[in-house]
Amino acid sequence: MIGAAAAAPTTNAELKQQVTDTERAFAATMKARDHAAFTSFLSDEAVFFSGPKQAQHGKGAVAQEWKRFYDKPEAPFSWEPDEVEVLASGTLAISGGPAYDPKGKLIARFSSIWRLEAPGKWRIVFNRGSDVCDCKNP
Repeated sequence: MIGAAAAAPTTNAELKQQVTDTERAFAATMKARDHAAFTSFLSDEAVFFSGPKQAQHGKGAVAQEWKRFYDKPEAPFSWEPDEVEVLASGTLAISGGPAYDPKGKLIARFSSIWRLEAPGKWRIVFNRGSDVCDCKNP
């Protein structure tokens, strides 16, 4: 049967793994310092909430805002998913997890909403990061 091996995931667990792998590949763009690859994960309709600034709307605006994080040789932060959920329909997913500074200190948590835009092709539509409280130093 031709194409059977390339069949779309059929279980929620397979879809969750697909989104987890996509989030990890997205995060790897920061370590690799590859802004073009970062941009390839963005939906045309992406909305990112980055710090105290207004939300960036659209792939171009998000890519422009995030370019500054890719300009220097060292990554200013890293992130990884520790939770992923996918709708039963298999069309939307949420991922979340910690973000770390270059020394490995937890500095924030992120949440991302992913949409299946083509078979096996998840793109990020919403992203928000929240600083983690340093409760030892009020």
